[in-house]
Amino acid sequence: METSLYLPVKGFLEKAGYTVKGEIGGCDLVGLSEGDPPVVVVCELKMSFNLELILQAVDRAAAADEVWIAARVSAKGRGREADKRYRDLCRRLGIGMLGLSDTGEVSIIVGSVSPMPRTNPKRRSRLMREHQKRRGDPALGGSTRTPLMTAYRQQALDCATALASGPMRVRDVRAGTPDAGKILLSNVYGWFERLDRGVYGLTDAGREALQRWPRDGIASTTDNPT
Repeated sequence: METSLYLPVKGFLEKAGYTVKGEIGGCDLVGLSEGDPPVVVVCELKMSFNLELILQAVDRAAAADEVWIAARVSAKGRGREADKRYRDLCRRLGIGMLGLSDTGEVSIIVGSVSPMPRTNPKRRSRLMREHQKRRGDPALGGSTRTPLMTAYRQQALDCATALASGPMRVRDVRAGTPDAGKILLSNVYGWFERLDRGVYGLTDAGREALQRWPRDGIASTTDNPT
């Protein structure tokens, strides 16, 4: 699965000076540099290099300063990474290629020497905001068919944790979660119930959520986010 590639690539980019988190804005991996403004790096993961991987990278280019694709290299040297046409296409598009060996070693096949054109600053800003607001790195890049631990879900879990001991007024919940008013009112996940004016309690679904996502919804990079 693509998630098996996430930690090696994350480590590779962290050594290059980026703070890396997975599954943000539809991207398998997003890294931010410490500069101001930060450099936004996106990497897409596949078990093997193919056209779909390049198409994903091209789509992400509008939101990133630098785009990479990463996949396992063929043990017999017959994968797309050995095809000069594939590598040349990546160079022309400004897409970097990272190859992963069976031992998890990451190597640069094609450097991302030509910055991708940034044509969608709003999309780039959304990636940055979600990256910066999300606590820890709770989602493995490449995850599919599992609910993602977004910054919003983390804040909703904060509200649920506050209400676990009993009903509370919004202003009291807001003391720990500034956006509690909007989160409780919208009740996106069905975790909360309005008991009185400005007073909310926790539903059974909310209690189940606290069991499913302990520790404030923050998973370590070795945890399975399911």
